[in-house]
Amino acid sequence: MEQSPSTAVLTAAGVADAHESAVLVAGERLDADSQPVVNPARLHEVVGRVALGTAAHVDRAVTAAAAAFPAWSRMSPHERADRLSAAADAVSAAAGPLAELLTREQGKVLWESRVDVGGAAHILRYYTGLADRLAEDEVFRSDARGTVWSGRRPMGVTGVIVPWNSPVYLAFLGISPALLAGNTLVVKPSELAPLTLSAVLTVLAENLPEGVVNVVPGGGEAGAAIAEHHGIRKVFFTGSTATGQQVMRAAAGNLKNLSLELGGNDPAIVLESATVDDGLVDELVQSVFTASGQICFNVKRIYVHRSHHADFVERYTAAVDRLVVGDGLDPRSSMGPVNNRPQFERIQGLLERTRAAGATVTTLGSKLDPDGWDDGYFLLPSVVTDVAPGAELVTCEQFGPVVPVLPFDSDDEVVGLANDSEFGLAASVWSRDREHALGVARRLESGSVFLNVHRIGASDVSMPFGGFKGSGIGRGHGINALEACTELQTIADHVDVSGFPGPAR
Repeated sequence: MEQSPSTAVLTAAGVADAHESAVLVAGERLDADSQPVVNPARLHEVVGRVALGTAAHVDRAVTAAAAAFPAWSRMSPHERADRLSAAADAVSAAAGPLAELLTREQGKVLWESRVDVGGAAHILRYYTGLADRLAEDEVFRSDARGTVWSGRRPMGVTGVIVPWNSPVYLAFLGISPALLAGNTLVVKPSELAPLTLSAVLTVLAENLPEGVVNVVPGGGEAGAAIAEHHGIRKVFFTGSTATGQQVMRAAAGNLKNLSLELGGNDPAIVLESATVDDGLVDELVQSVFTASGQICFNVKRIYVHRSHHADFVERYTAAVDRLVVGDGLDPRSSMGPVNNRPQFERIQGLLERTRAAGATVTTLGSKLDPDGWDDGYFLLPSVVTDVAPGAELVTCEQFGPVVPVLPFDSDDEVVGLANDSEFGLAASVWSRDREHALGVARRLESGSVFLNVHRIGASDVSMPFGGFKGSGIGRGHGINALEACTELQTIADHVDVSGFPGPAR
């Protein structure tokens, strides 16, 4: 197949003129249909183009990854760690200008993009430090009967399906442990924010053996092909619960191992024992509105003890009203647009239905550029009160800059309200009384519970992360993610078999 022009946004020579996310298989860029990637803050601006990978592209990528697997998996964990450490250096050196590109394609403000892009090298380096956890088999038992060992073995070709909201950081939470474990990869960037991740993956692939990292960007066809392909043994998927269910059904064909980090409807609970001050209020503004509310474990609903409710709402609306919404590249912006038209229209519809149901929707903040407002997917932040606990806004994953604030009267009541959800990804409890907060936290049906914080940084790469119920299967981050990329093998050397059942000899 004819090789297409270079798709690397960044190479050793610097930033390329045209940004393109291409199919990359064993170092070769393959022809594919493509579509434009538009700046959500400037809809007239085409940032680049994304290839629309097909099932045939996925098949070629799986073939390349399978061919690379034997040599890569036979390296010792420390040899792989050395290669990944060098690759992390190359990725770090290439990452500097990419934050601006991510803001242009995704919409988030520049500091958020810097955290996202910087996560690639940071996460790679963290996992290189875990090589000892794979280096030697553990003696499970050794006595007169013989010796039994247990050890972790790589699974094989691994698919990583990446969402658009934090594309680089979330991708490397799957990529890094999978590579250290000895697996080879087929990565699918989202067609809605593929350019920066593809640039980083190109650098990563160039610094690892051919075929270890392969990239097939695109939409549903590529994702479905990864979930269905019988040559793939493991899939990391981050995205909505509905799509996660589709991945799970497709993966049943060859009983793939799955790590699914899915949706969230994450509650924050401000207890009677809390002190409602500027610090608490400002933290909860960040907890909700960072990345325009488009983070899976952002706060999606706030419950405040009735004794604090009126004071909290007054302080909170005043703080949210200070947010400035505009182009994420402008340092005056504190919040950028949402990423895409379907999400933009979904949130608008949700707000319209919430108003029609009688809730009070307070639209806050200011427009940085009123004249250019309609040229982007801009939404002012909204705080909703006088809303029923079972209202759509309270029970759904809104994934946008809107949050309901509800009163409660007792711990039992708020625990019931928080747990009355199909989701269980993250939650937070706010109190000056640590034991009170811990007591409530332990009753919540949530994979992570934070005390007096709930924002980027609260769940670092070393902490187990994942959801209860419809928020996912398995745990990522830390040693848990490394174990999720391996199969546990037992080797038994039985010296004395005289005690085994069977007819006497």
